Amino acid sequence: MITKKQLGKLGLFDAKVPRYTSYPTSPHFSADVGPGDFTSWIRAIPSGGEISLYIHVPFCRRLCWFCACRTQGTQSDKPVAAYLETLKTELAMLGRTLPEGVTLSRLHWGGGTPTLLTAPMMTELAGAIRDAVPFGPATEFSVEIDPNEIDAARLDALAAAGMNRASIGVQDFDDQIQQTIGRIQGYDITRDAVNEIRARGVGSLNADILYGLPHQSKARITESVQKLLSLNPDRVALYGYAHVPWMAKRQQLIPSDALPTPEERLELFDTARRLFMWDGYAEIGIDHFATQTDGLTVALNAGKLRRNFQGYTDDTAEVLVGIGASSISRFPQGYAQNAPATGAHTAAIREGRFSTTRGHVFTSDDRLRARLIEALMCDFRIDAAEICQNFKISPKELHSLLKRTADAFPKMLDLSSDGLFVPQEVRPLTRLIARSFDAYELSKAGHSSAI
Repeated sequence: MITKKQLGKLGLFDAKVPRYTSYPTSPHFSADVGPGDFTSWIRAIPSGGEISLYIHVPFCRRLCWFCACRTQGTQSDKPVAAYLETLKTELAMLGRTLPEGVTLSRLHWGGGTPTLLTAPMMTELAGAIRDAVPFGPATEFSVEIDPNEIDAARLDALAAAGMNRASIGVQDFDDQIQQTIGRIQGYDITRDAVNEIRARGVGSLNADILYGLPHQSKARITESVQKLLSLNPDRVALYGYAHVPWMAKRQQLIPSDALPTPEERLELFDTARRLFMWDGYAEIGIDHFATQTDGLTVALNAGKLRRNFQGYTDDTAEVLVGIGASSISRFPQGYAQNAPATGAHTAAIREGRFSTTRGHVFTSDDRLRARLIEALMCDFRIDAAEICQNFKISPKELHSLLKRTADAFPKMLDLSSDGLFVPQEVRPLTRLIARSFDAYELSKAGHSSAI
């Protein structure tokens, strides 16, 4: 039995570590990667292959105080319409650069608030995407939907465009918590949005909920999770609220003295986790839950679960292309990030070039460590045979590397000639364990609490 005291001694309640949706993490990107690299990497995609596409819409009608995403508020459609024209031009450039026969594996609209687009704008954007990259026979098209910023016309447009998975951010249903984090979204409006989504034949629903919010208690998170479960989502992401007011200035509006302690955060997570498990959801990695028939569960059981910038995924495409300001693309060769500022991104596209401003070219060591970290984050297990087969490392060298990690967490991990395994009760430490394989310097200011 692992106690809180033992977890604390290993740094769980004090450390700040990456979420490892990429490796290396974005603070280690540099200006050495530019538009030329992005273009050559696009051209290197095999003809007839698959890619995934992420469309970033960095606008919101209101800026929620808890959010650390790169967004900007607008009450007018004028900047949104101008940004849409940039996206359409960027997509056309992508389409001209892609090799012949490339199709879409996954398409995701994120933000910001993608449903801030008007229905005609949504139709235009969907058309530009299809012109650039045709849908494949099993394309999954998901959209982040704000129940406060959606109506029948926009849902009709999304359904007509082929949306087959919707994602709704819940955060918490408690009134006081919503007031404190600047996100007012009652249960009724959320339920009505879910009903309208399903009425249009959209078969899959994702939901996000947060733990570690101000004024949150075990009783309050229990009530919020039970309300969420009544909506029967297929997938749930149970994210820890990252309080980083030095990075996200709007978070300074949230009273830090109302935040739970790290020990309380662990209790909140475990309370929600047990509720999802009791309701029959499969546990996916460190913070996701899915129904037994969902694609994430199928991928987990098949040993094919992966991790990317959206969290856990069953996507098999080797290339993820980010469209829009600040979007990050992942290629077999490395990462490429667009200009973060909307103005700089737009200027580059208008000049006829992609806006890549920074990124990272993978080394062989990066690829090895990325796989070790992904295996831990997805399966809580590093399979020695798989690693030695796919990377240039001998069983002896790998065992030495794994042993250093096991020694850093004495009597916590199972180490054998088969590899390394993280037992259930040790899994709150997974991000810290993954950190032991990270060869880059950790900037404490750039990451969130380990729990």
